[in-house]
Amino acid sequence: MTHTPAYAAQAADQPLAPHTIERRAPGAHDVAIDILYCGVCHSDLHTARNEWGNTRYPSVPGHEIVGTVTAVGKDVKGFKAGDTVGVGCLVDSCQHCPSCAEGEEQYCENGFTGTYNGPAQEDGGNTHGGYSANIVVNEKFVLRVGHEDNLAAVAPLLCAGITTYSPLRHWGAGPGKKVGIVGLGGLGHMGVKLAHAMGAHVVLFTTSPGKVADGKRLGADEVVISKDPEQMAKHANSFDFILNTVAASHNLDAFLTLLKRDGTMCLVGAPEHPHPSPTVFNLIMKRRQIAGSLIGGIRETQEMLDFCAEHGIVSDIETIAMRDINKAYERMLKSDVKYRFVIDMQTLKDEAKAA
Repeated sequence: MTHTPAYAAQAADQPLAPHTIERRAPGAHDVAIDILYCGVCHSDLHTARNEWGNTRYPSVPGHEIVGTVTAVGKDVKGFKAGDTVGVGCLVDSCQHCPSCAEGEEQYCENGFTGTYNGPAQEDGGNTHGGYSANIVVNEKFVLRVGHEDNLAAVAPLLCAGITTYSPLRHWGAGPGKKVGIVGLGGLGHMGVKLAHAMGAHVVLFTTSPGKVADGKRLGADEVVISKDPEQMAKHANSFDFILNTVAASHNLDAFLTLLKRDGTMCLVGAPEHPHPSPTVFNLIMKRRQIAGSLIGGIRETQEMLDFCAEHGIVSDIETIAMRDINKAYERMLKSDVKYRFVIDMQTLKDEAKAA
């Protein structure tokens, strides 16, 4: 076991603060990683504040991790010390159910092990994430990073990137397809970039006129102000696929009517309160579908990282010090970031040395 500096929430009503956790010594199939950067996901805030009612304390969030391999177990073949690697939302799964066998570990029928907030497969214990100096992960859940620079901006790809890439790939976004992205936040800005790189005609939907220019900069062919009925009506019955990234309850019918026959709207935002029920006739009259998607498996996450490296895609980020995480949470609630916070973990290591 190794004593590792981290930041943790001790209770739902307490801010994150310095904490020490124990990391296991690398086993035969483990990879030890010095964490360089960790992205800040809205799920981190939900968990730290127990907004989903399942938090295990102390809670060390963080599942958008980029780092350097410091050691590998004796049976590890795919990684070596010095490699730049990533760790996303998963660090284990049962590895024998049908979903795991098909490379869809995120849908593990026995429950995957999250990078933080457990439960660990072997003993049901809590897992601690990337708001820490280092981490030890089974090689099956470690990812190769092909980007050579701007590694801080690579970190959010491990959650925001794969959360949007997976449904875009699954529903065939590409040349000849008209794809809508609802919302321009941490997820939405990645959806625009990825759909554009895949070759789709991309339309961004936003409630904010101030985001029109940014949407086009990121790769949107058109930007629609979703509060404007006239603008929305021009796109009726025209979309093959809509990726809805909004994490607040809203009227789904406004977007369902924009889908072609057999079109699909996929939800990836997790609202605190349920969406109003859609009008059934908006579904049955055009055989439209509402679907959902959860991150991606390890194989697909590696595919996403390779795709992003090939196309020069990273997240738009603001780098922060570890000590500023609570301020970042408050700003995130106000959407005061373009478009993802990333923690420079050297700031944690320096803070721990000075303590």
